Amino acid sequence: MTIIESVRARQIFDSRGTPTIEAEVRLSSGAIGVASAPSGASTGAHEAHEKRDGGKAYGGKGVLKAIEGIHAEIAPALKGLDARDQRRIDAAMLALDGTANKERLGGNALIAVSLATAYAAANALGIPLYRHLGGLVGGSSPIPMLNVLNGGAHADNNIDIQEFMLVPVGAKTFRDAMKMGVEVYQHLKALLKKQGLSTAVGDEGGFAPSLERDEDALKLLVDAIAAAGYAPGRDVSLAVDAAASEWQKDGGYALPKRGTAMTTGELIDYFQALSEKYPIVSIEDPLGEEDFDGFAEITARLGRRAMIVGDDLFTTNPERLSRGIAKRAANAILVKPNQIGTLSETLDAINLARSAGYRVVLSHRSGETESSAIADIATAVNAEFLKSGAPARAERTAKYNRVLKIEQEVTGE
Repeated sequence: MTIIESVRARQIFDSRGTPTIEAEVRLSSGAIGVASAPSGASTGAHEAHEKRDGGKAYGGKGVLKAIEGIHAEIAPALKGLDARDQRRIDAAMLALDGTANKERLGGNALIAVSLATAYAAANALGIPLYRHLGGLVGGSSPIPMLNVLNGGAHADNNIDIQEFMLVPVGAKTFRDAMKMGVEVYQHLKALLKKQGLSTAVGDEGGFAPSLERDEDALKLLVDAIAAAGYAPGRDVSLAVDAAASEWQKDGGYALPKRGTAMTTGELIDYFQALSEKYPIVSIEDPLGEEDFDGFAEITARLGRRAMIVGDDLFTTNPERLSRGIAKRAANAILVKPNQIGTLSETLDAINLARSAGYRVVLSHRSGETESSAIADIATAVNAEFLKSGAPARAERTAKYNRVLKIEQEVTGE
């Protein structure tokens, strides 16, 4: 019933109009699983390799060569295997690729097939993906982290910090959390209009105004929370993603849009000052992707007050996470399945993080598809947080809407 009969793939387009891969796995029962690969704009150096075509078509970003690899190599290797044995499926693809960073077949090819296999198995068994992955253990809803102001590589403005997020920490349910987030988002839009600032949105649905200082974004969010009738820090807190790997220069840091130069110590002082002034509960990638020592220092200084989240630092890679754990660098991990390339490796990273007491944030990418797989994964592993952009743009709300549906299924309300 769950034996793989065929694996097919096609070129589709992500939320930026960039080609990506959609894979389709068909089983002996007739059950089908479909999944797609997202793509990031701000990417870590240690992420799984995206295989692209090169040449003139689509600016070299086509994925037909990766799809050819799926049809010519992956499909024959997986045919006849049991889709319920996810670890065996993923191991077969990793052995077939044979490279450390999925360079030969492409991490984009592997993650699409890996997730499609999981969906096919779940569909054959007549259960949702979160139950297939989490069994009776999974099922708790994460807290959404809503990226409502965009900067950095995600927007054409003068803001260096890449993401400013709302975190509805006071909500008792995911439904209530989304109500808080949406209401604050709408009040934020009204505040921006009142101040004559742009309400155009960036890649992830957040507004992308130009401001005098990055700190002004935090003040705007605090004002929007209050305007919506909520208490900043009690009902709705804040989070930032600095994406500071983009700032590294000459052994230090240089904020590319402002031109401000900082040492590691000065950058840590900067985030400490912001966290003392504003209700910030999470700081993602405050330092560069190789600065394990700097991450250890900022975790020691701010880790009791806020999550220090490793994204580019860890790239959902158990080996890099092990290094961080040994150094006490960060206290939370951002999990992006396409960063590592297979579902099994994703779950391994989550389990390792859990064993070290790290919190888990399931995350989308800036170049997304309508897939809601990360919502099911977040629920299955009882992740504390789900980061999927603003409560706007269908490829972002698809993930939040999926959790709303799961929550209703689990609670029966």
